[in-house]
Amino acid sequence: MIALIEAAGWPIWPLIIASIVSLAIMFERTYSLRRSQIIPPDLLEQTLAALRQEGSNSNTLRVLAEGSPFGRVLAAGVRNHKSSREVMKEAVEESGRAVAHDLGRYLTTLGTIASVAPLLGLLGTVIGMVEIFGSQTPTGGNPAVLAHGISVALYNTAFGLIVAIPSMILYRFFRGKVDALLVEMEQQALTLVELLHGERK
Repeated sequence: MIALIEAAGWPIWPLIIASIVSLAIMFERTYSLRRSQIIPPDLLEQTLAALRQEGSNSNTLRVLAEGSPFGRVLAAGVRNHKSSREVMKEAVEESGRAVAHDLGRYLTTLGTIASVAPLLGLLGTVIGMVEIFGSQTPTGGNPAVLAHGISVALYNTAFGLIVAIPSMILYRFFRGKVDALLVEMEQQALTLVELLHGERK
């Protein structure tokens, strides 16, 4: 591996840093976007039961809001359940936008890496080609410099694609997962609003 890095030259270092960041985001988002952590099972039913038994006291709302992202959305709704349907729905939507921002954390960085990695590989390719043409003289070229220039060009192109392709796949995957979680939270939160305002049994 060290030999490959040496053969690719200095342009490969930004790609190595990008790959490390991409892997870190992948592990962090895989852990953070677990459905059981975002939308705990039966949380809506538990919230309704607690509201009927204990009411909307501050301690219950605090525990609910701190328990999960979906809990934050439900807590915003319960906190305004005595207001009109429109006010309660608006509170849920505002909380939902904040949760959506948190769920999408680091995904912009991952998408940027997916877009920039091929360009960094192309930069390495151009630098390698410059070395190749720079090694040519009227009397002939230096084979060692020529070989090094070809290595820089090819390794950087390949590594740029190796970083970009998985990053793009992961970006699309996590973005789809976030969208699915948000839709489910929105549907359950709307159910809460309708149940508390007597529009659904």
